[in-house]
Amino acid sequence: MSRFAWKFCGVVAVLAIGAMVACRTTESPDAQVDDMKITAQVKEKLASDLGVATVTNISVNSTNGVVTLSGQVKTAERKSRAGDVAGAVANVVRVINVLQVAPQP
Repeated sequence: MSRFAWKFCGVVAVLAIGAMVACRTTESPDAQVDDMKITAQVKEKLASDLGVATVTNISVNSTNGVVTLSGQVKTAERKSRAGDVAGAVANVVRVINVLQVAPQP
């Protein structure tokens, strides 16, 4: 097989794997769009309530309305506040708050 053919096959394989990761077969397309909206709204509220610097350390994931917060925050109060903020967003069913409180230097 030529070098071009190998590269082409590699690109196709990477795209196929990417499509499988991006496609959640347990959710309808409408539910996936709703989850993307929820994620965006949670990030927006976190940025406005806790500050942009805090949000850069928080990962937000939403599946079927269940929001998972992960990453690091500086205090237990911020962890609790982040969970409260996420839970106040429309269409959030439940919040799983696995944020870690980073040790202070």
